Amino acid sequence: MTIAPPDIGPARPDHSAFRRRLAVAALIAALTALRVIYASLLDLRTDEAYYWTWSKESVLSFLDHPPMIAWFIRFGTAIFGDTNFGVRFAGVLAMGVMQLLIADIVRRVTHDCRAVVIAVLMPEAALYYGLLMAKVSPDVALIPFATAMVWALVRLTESDDGRWWLAAGAFAGLALLSKFTAGLLLPAVAAFMLVPRWRGRWLRSPYPWLAALIALVLFLPVLVWNMQHDWASFRFQLVRAIATHEWSLRTLGEFIGLQFGLVGFILLPVVLTGVALTAWRGYRRGDAVAILLSTAVIVPFGYFLWKSLSLRVGDTWPMFIWPFGFAAAAINLAMLRGEGWPESLVRSSFAWARLAIICGIAFVAGVFLYYVASPWNFIGRTDPVGGEAGYEAIVDRAKLELQKTGATWIATTDYRTYAMLRWFFGGRLPVVQINERGRYLGFRDPDMNLIRGHTGLYVGREPYNHPANPLWASTTAIREPLERVDRVWRGIVMDTYALEKFTGWTPELSPPEGSPLYRWRELAGEIRPAFHVAAGKMSFRGAQGANYDVQLHIGESRDSPMCSAHLRSGPSNRPGMTKSRT
Repeated sequence: MTIAPPDIGPARPDHSAFRRRLAVAALIAALTALRVIYASLLDLRTDEAYYWTWSKESVLSFLDHPPMIAWFIRFGTAIFGDTNFGVRFAGVLAMGVMQLLIADIVRRVTHDCRAVVIAVLMPEAALYYGLLMAKVSPDVALIPFATAMVWALVRLTESDDGRWWLAAGAFAGLALLSKFTAGLLLPAVAAFMLVPRWRGRWLRSPYPWLAALIALVLFLPVLVWNMQHDWASFRFQLVRAIATHEWSLRTLGEFIGLQFGLVGFILLPVVLTGVALTAWRGYRRGDAVAILLSTAVIVPFGYFLWKSLSLRVGDTWPMFIWPFGFAAAAINLAMLRGEGWPESLVRSSFAWARLAIICGIAFVAGVFLYYVASPWNFIGRTDPVGGEAGYEAIVDRAKLELQKTGATWIATTDYRTYAMLRWFFGGRLPVVQINERGRYLGFRDPDMNLIRGHTGLYVGREPYNHPANPLWASTTAIREPLERVDRVWRGIVMDTYALEKFTGWTPELSPPEGSPLYRWRELAGEIRPAFHVAAGKMSFRGAQGANYDVQLHIGESRDSPMCSAHLRSGPSNRPGMTKSRT
């Protein structure tokens, strides 16, 4: 390596170092216990339940994402059952794996125990990781494999053994099986290979090309699935990636604010400063590790920053880049003294890092107590956890109506409600999302003997149930309104749901692509339907007799651009309906 270990001064007594390591280990164990409690007690969020439904299927891939998150959940539930912790166990495990890998990267580069401790504690001080790694998502599945790929390339630099390329290729393939955004690390790998003076050697070596082949082979399940389904995943993501929208300072501000909140108000500037100095050091000296770590942060962060000018960037999308930032920041702190920077600057840099870690861990602990122990709702309907909680009331009322009406199956029209109903009912009766069937390509059919010719119960967020929705024009369903149920979290109404008796139609589980019941292209924003209203804009009763002018912008899930619609209503002579056959 071209990075030289800093002059760390005379070694301290072994017993002092042992006590320090023991204290750090105890702190990490305590914070891990918080994540375990958080993962066990908090209700699943809707996307987590959605990915859990994937884990129950035997398909190669999915429309929204590659299959790794489903495999993660299947691994956890195989051990702990279909419980909150079972679903989230792999995320808690991924956090520990990530910490070990970045600690080893920093140790191999700096040989500085203080830098290693800082690298391990920085994720604990970031809400993204210190608590929210307990929330499973494709980004959480991506993190350990992306970090392992970079770790393998650091080992390559240290050992000069080209076989480490093969390990890096294997981890890259697993990262691609987790989420397509792993491709944003390709510029970092290319710079690592081509900028230092060794570029001629690796261009002539078979190892990098074999690594690329290994990654491609591991990615084959996604390629095969897409080949079988008209390249649906790639087209779905491409439409969203190249979609053009008007520039918005609001979405830019949201992205920047999220990074400060989820990485840390003090920690984020510390990390970005360390990344900038690492990039300056790496590209000036041709240092492969510094180039790799800094570019793995700068390029994806720059891409997300650019997209945020016109698009809401999901809160979890940048999660995979900050572990490289933590490693770069810790390495930068270790390098400062050895490079002859003023002692006052070195001391202040360490002081800011310590302050960021202390304040960050306190903030993580405070958020944990707010969600686990407090009874208050300080954020209202915008609370990210409360906004997806309180489904027990919907399920309890649905159980009563199932008994009253004799219904044997449940229908719904949005994937979040579908996922939560499947989670709470646990397979005891069929739950079918009757539209957006493109989400469920290759899924097993529910028991049609309980659906065909039987009464169903429709459960859906208002106003998706409105008779003016042309979705219902493609069915012969007779819908009889039963009641409305509020979904409440800590005294605040988060959503209102309509329950209806549902007869006269059997859902089409494999509709043709042109059917309004299929529409994956619509999910990606490729098609603008005539009707779609954002949840909460109108109630079932208030929507009757309105004219609609709706413009749709749809994303795939709650961690991607949200559905939004603009509603213009005016007088109409159409009578209201309490029972419709459309």
